This record gives sequence, C-alpha cells and structure tokens, in this order.
Amino acid sequence: MPYYTVKMKRNNPLCQYNDPDDFLCKGEANESGFCYWHDKSIDKTGSEVRGKLELYAKDGGLLRGIYIEKSNLHNIDLVNRQSKKGYDFSYAKLYHCDLSNAHLFKINFSHTCLMKANLSDAHLNYAQLENANLLGVKWQSSKIEKVHYGKFLLQELAAKKSDKEKDIELANDHYQQAEEIYRDLRKHAEHEGIFSLSGRFIQKELTMRRMQLPRYSNKRFHSKMTDLFCGYGEAPVRIVGISMGLILFCALLYSFTGLSYQGEVQAVSASLSISENLNIFYSSLYFSVVTFTTLGYGEFTPIGISRALAAMEAFTGSFTIALFVVVFVKKMTR
Repeated sequence: MPYYTVKMKRNNPLCQYNDPDDFLCKGEANESGFCYWHDKSIDKTGSEVRGKLELYAKDGGLLRGIYIEKSNLHNIDLVNRQSKKGYDFSYAKLYHCDLSNAHLFKINFSHTCLMKANLSDAHLNYAQLENANLLGVKWQSSKIEKVHYGKFLLQELAAKKSDKEKDIELANDHYQQAEEIYRDLRKHAEHEGIFSLSGRFIQKELTMRRMQLPRYSNKRFHSKMTDLFCGYGEAPVRIVGISMGLILFCALLYSFTGLSYQGEVQAVSASLSISENLNIFYSSLYFSVVTFTTLGYGEFTPIGISRALAAMEAFTGSFTIALFVVVFVKKMTR
C-alpha cells in the first residue's frame, strides 16, 4: 500500500502535512505537529541531510511538500530505480539548496520552490518543472533534455492574474521575473545546443518584455506585430501562413473589384453561373499569386480599386518574402 495514502493506527501522532492535492504524510510528528521533513522550524543544513534524504526517498517517504532550505545536497542520488516514474517532490521547498551534480532523472518538481537553487551539472533529463519557481536558478552545464516546463511559468501566471486585477506595478514585477527566468533558460539551452528549445524561450522572453511596456505604446504594438508575423524570428512557418491568407483575401477582393483580361472586365456577378464565378475567382487567385510574388506576367490588368490593392499586395509580398528568407536562414544556420 502506498506510503502516503492511509494513516495507520499508532501511539505516536502522525504528521499534519496535507498538500493541495490531498496527499497525507504518514511520518511521526514531533512537537510542532509535523515530521522531520515537513517541519519548517528544523535546521536541515547539516552534512548528514543528503544521506538521510536518499534513504527517506528509497524507503517510500512522502517527498511532496518537504521543507529543505539552504541544504548541501551536492551529488545526491534521487533517481527512482524501483519505478518508471521519478520521485515526486511536488510542492517541496528547496530554496537556495545546492543540487549541483545531483542525479534527478525523471524527478517531479511541479509547484516546487527551486528559487536560487544550484543545479549546475545536475542531470535533469525528463524532469517535470511545471509551475516551479525557477527564479535565480543556476543552470550551468546541467542536462535538460526532454524537461517539461509547462506552458507558462509560475511568475507568468501570477502576472496575468495581476493584470486582470489592474495591479500594473505587481504585474510588471512578475513579468520582469519571468523574463529573467526565460533569459537564463534560453542562454543555457543555447549553450547545450538545444536550439529548438532556446527558440521557444527567446519568444517567451521577448513576450514578457513586451508585456512590461505601456499597453497602447508604439513599441508594444511593433513588438506584437513582430511576434504575430514571425514569432520574433523563430517561426518562419507563421510567415507562410500569413502569406497564404493574404493571397486568398486579395484574390477574393479582386473577384469583386474586377480585373481586365484581353480588354474584357472580369468580376463576380449574381447574373453569372456558379461555375463562371468560380473561374473568375481562380483567375483572381492566379493574379494575386503573381502580384504577391512580384512576377507580374501581364495577362491580367487591375482596374479601378484593384490597382491600389495590387500595389499594396506587391509591396507587402516583397517585404514578406524577404522576411521569410531572413528568418528561415537564421533558423537553418543555428
């Protein structure tokens, strides 16, 4: 039976720890009402803590919510070799702990406070870091392949909440912290050669920076447009999608504003059949493609409002194609 699910009857009282997911600790409580590991008042900075924690984990102790602050856990082995899942340290407090060169394969650090922790040279492959506090973490040479960070950082969620509550000062503080965390993660991912991950982090970093700008400022607007068009240079496929959407939209407009073909005006009309209108749309789509790519074969000629539309599409197309080339080359040469 799992260590944390049932309280057995015994003379000594049980630990009062109960986390947000209703996990209970079965350890014996001291005078504070908590066991050694969940008691915040006990100093755990001694050299013996590392060995005790390894033994506690192997014996099936509840690791969720344990409170260890500023402890020296250098080279600790917390790999759960008895299960396919790693040890569960959810909601644990590991503030300022030295976890350098620690073996943390598949470990679950969800909702864990790792603020200012030293994870240098730690083996974190396949770890869970969703909603963990990663502010000030030292990542030098740590292994972070297949680590799950979650869609949003803890500070990012707090910033969004403060934004909704109109507390701009607190929101900006959280956004600044989130930007710092993403920047540290981005630098480390680049150092480790995980460029797809660093690309994601730089997008998030610049997004957090944008959210600190005044809501209706030009800088914030330009930053948002850069994000929409190319994901701050990390999403060339996004440019392709926008280009296709623009081509289709312009083709639809050309169908109604009209194009001249061999001296005859072609435009969608209710008096024409469905097949005839479809042929006009296909011709407009063709004209939109050659205009966007600035090929301009000359079979079709814009008339009236179509002239202004064609000029804007040609300008936008030349700019968008150049942007795609720059972003694509940047991605491929990393």
